[in-house]
Amino acid sequence: MNHTIKYTLGRIGLFLAVLLVLWPVPMNVLVKLMIAVAASAGLAFWLLRRWRDEMAGQLATVAGRRKSERQRLRAALAGEDDDPAGTPQ
Repeated sequence: MNHTIKYTLGRIGLFLAVLLVLWPVPMNVLVKLMIAVAASAGLAFWLLRRWRDEMAGQLATVAGRRKSERQRLRAALAGEDDDPAGTPQ
């Protein structure tokens, strides 16, 4: 499974779990939602550390691949622009 999807589903699951625990508590729904967001963010920091690191590694790999491809394309374009005969292509 894609690491980004796994981490995102983990964050959503934590949010829903905290909200489910807070649901029977008698308070405003917006307050419950705000507490669930804050608590799930804190829990995700500790509980989903490995998944977050995997996702960051995957994103770094993709960014590196895109950067090398961009450099390759720029070099190819620069080679076309340096036509010694001066003829347009």
